[in-house]
Amino acid sequence: METFSRLSSLLLRALETREPTVELLESFVDHWKSITNYYIQTTDDSRPVRQTEIPWCLRQMLDILVYEEKQQVEDTGPCMEYLLQHKLLETLCTLGKAQYPPGMVQQVLLFFSKLLSQIQKPLLQLVGVYRPVQKLIGLCALPGSHTEKEEAQFLLVICSRVKQDPHTLRYLLQPTQPAASDQSQPCKQASNHSTEPPKPSSQSDSSTGSPVQSEFGLLSALLQLAQSQRAPVALKAMESLLLLAALQSESSGEVLADHTQLGELLAGRLLQLYALLPLESLDAAEVQSWPHTPWSSQFSHCRSDLRSESSASNHMTNFFSWLDFLDHLMREAPQVLAVKLAQCVYRFWLFDVLQPQLLHTCEQVVLVSTSILCVAVRVVRSSSLLDQLVQFLLRTRPLTPLLVQRCDHISEQISLASLSLVEELLQKPHRDILDVLVLRFLQSRSYLSPPAGQEDRPQESHPAHEDSDDLEEDPFFSDSLLFSDSQLLLPPSLSSSSSSAAPPSGLGSAADVVNSFLCLVPVQVRSAELLQEGGYESYVHDAHTQVTQCESLSLSWDWPLSLPPSGEEDEFFEGHLLKVLFDRLGRVLEQPYELNLKVTALLSRLSAFQHPLLQEYLLNPYIHLSDCSRSLFSVLIRVMADLMQRVQQVSGLTDRLLNTRRDLLGLNHTAGLEHSTLLRGLVVLEEFCKELAAIAFVKLPLDQ
Repeated sequence: METFSRLSSLLLRALETREPTVELLESFVDHWKSITNYYIQTTDDSRPVRQTEIPWCLRQMLDILVYEEKQQVEDTGPCMEYLLQHKLLETLCTLGKAQYPPGMVQQVLLFFSKLLSQIQKPLLQLVGVYRPVQKLIGLCALPGSHTEKEEAQFLLVICSRVKQDPHTLRYLLQPTQPAASDQSQPCKQASNHSTEPPKPSSQSDSSTGSPVQSEFGLLSALLQLAQSQRAPVALKAMESLLLLAALQSESSGEVLADHTQLGELLAGRLLQLYALLPLESLDAAEVQSWPHTPWSSQFSHCRSDLRSESSASNHMTNFFSWLDFLDHLMREAPQVLAVKLAQCVYRFWLFDVLQPQLLHTCEQVVLVSTSILCVAVRVVRSSSLLDQLVQFLLRTRPLTPLLVQRCDHISEQISLASLSLVEELLQKPHRDILDVLVLRFLQSRSYLSPPAGQEDRPQESHPAHEDSDDLEEDPFFSDSLLFSDSQLLLPPSLSSSSSSAAPPSGLGSAADVVNSFLCLVPVQVRSAELLQEGGYESYVHDAHTQVTQCESLSLSWDWPLSLPPSGEEDEFFEGHLLKVLFDRLGRVLEQPYELNLKVTALLSRLSAFQHPLLQEYLLNPYIHLSDCSRSLFSVLIRVMADLMQRVQQVSGLTDRLLNTRRDLLGLNHTAGLEHSTLLRGLVVLEEFCKELAAIAFVKLPLDQ
């Protein structure tokens, strides 16, 4: 009954305020006086604000302001003038801070949010608005807050209005307590409703790099709310940060980059999340296979659900989600801000934290940190952050040579993680990656013999290499076996379309090059034919996809179309990466299957790029190699010679090879195979040679 009576009185009062004889300003003032009278008359300081008329009065005041604006086309209405001149917003902030009556701050936040979102005219540049807004921001994200939902909505509304009027950003990033010399300025501005911001204090000017916003400013409040366990709150806070960072006004980007601690705050949060990762107990394989999901996907389910997962998995999700969020933010931000944020990530995480772990003596720490870095490279898509990652990985001593050397580490797990890191790098659209790792070592072409000008002469023999004499004596590698007509496995479509294409150096047709790779594996040790698998169409399709991907990456890299002249350097060095890959390929018959797959995948990837040096060095079997030089084809020749010597000792080779291939294809689960490492390496070699042949087929017709 009491509730019904109260509702009736509220309805009657609402009808009274809407009588046509009542002026809007009088009604507006009456509602405000009702609020102030409550503080004069009430003696019960424990009564919640929801049990008073204050929320209803605030709603009525807001309705009047919105209605008034619709009636006033240009000028500010009398109700808005009253609100500004009498500093009603300042008073509301004071009442909210005092939390009297209990829950008042929630009502103040709701009023500010609706006022800023429903009033169409710009308000944030008015002193009577942005000053109390600054104070209310200072009440957000405090420890033990029970109004996170309203705070997040309030800050999102502010950022949305700043998005509409980027010049208002500087009004919200001023110190909450201006210097004494400036206190006369706001008073003058309040009386005139000035749109000019107060001048920064001389103390701020004299301190180089000093942040403009206070310690409890807008950015830090958003960052605190982004850590909330309530998913809607965290999502709104992160969306607000994106709105601010995406301001395309040049001055806004400079303000956020040079006069706030946004980069330090965001990178600091990354460090907090990284510090929670249990490096000593994480499974490196699980880390490397971590799925790349958008940062917002973590809000598709309640954060409380994450507690049901393992603590380590929870921390991994939070860390990589935040990293993806930072990457997204840098892609949206103007260049000056994106660069600043990326530099903060480099300085605080990559250089100060991750580098010491990568250089650590504990293999577990090295393994897990390398795996995390591998996933980070995979996640990053912003050019600014990618620049910093490339700088860190390829131009940092002593880290860079060490990371490449670890591709051939005594620990197979560290080798696999390091190879995976290189593989992820080769997927990124950054020219320096290939230049630093490979191309600068091939530029002189000193792997050729004889000197420049003679390498294009037709040659009668097959590729020269350091052990050519030994191979000529090997019965398994005679010319008749490798290149006899009966052994050509080139499909008819491949043969007819490639017959007129010439290799890079003009030594033989494209079909000859393709057949050179196809015929490397002798017939008696080919396992694909034992299962009567299909032809090479699937390999050509996969090769075309990979070549197309590499071509799209390198379109903007301005690569030369022709080979440079060969130099006269005495000794050729293929570079640390190719040395490691060639060394690993030479041990393909002794290594675990996963390592072999990774090595051959990297070499296939390098071969797929359209740089003429890579095409000559990796895909041309007919080049004359200088003394002590080797190419991909010459390494494969030596591996095949070693292979044919070893398989002579394997009894029942055909059956064992068939079982091995079935096992790798998941067609059976044969365990304990004798010579399994050897036979699995043989299968990898067969597949690799067919991949190289398909890549050569796809690329060489372009050089006709």
